[in-house]
Amino acid sequence: QVQLVESGGGLVQAGGSLRLSCAVSGRTDSTYAMGWYRQAPGKERELVAAITWIGGRKYYADSLKGRFTVSRDTAKKTLYLQMNNLKLEDTAVYYCAATGAVYSDLGDINPNYWGQGTQVTVSS
Repeated sequence: QVQLVESGGGLVQAGGSLRLSCAVSGRTDSTYAMGWYRQAPGKERELVAAITWIGGRKYYADSLKGRFTVSRDTAKKTLYLQMNNLKLEDTAVYYCAATGAVYSDLGDINPNYWGQGTQVTVSS
């Protein structure tokens, strides 16, 4: 079992930055990859970025490349998402997720562990 707890969400003006954190506990030795997802009101949940726990191989949604950076600190057992130049359309609940399955394409991950989510609201 893996437990995930997100933090760092909040209200920010357009153009600003936020860093989300996800504290990981439990069986991290069985974790292959972790991802950040988001779900805006009335929209489907989408994968924002993913990273392998060992090796740090990364994936980003094409629309977010250059503004968002995913990273992890295995010693602190924490996943991060640095979000810069935030836009109104980035407003969503952001979720941290983890999977023990191996994927050659991190864009295809199907996590089986999820955090409770943290709200990010971007204002004009």
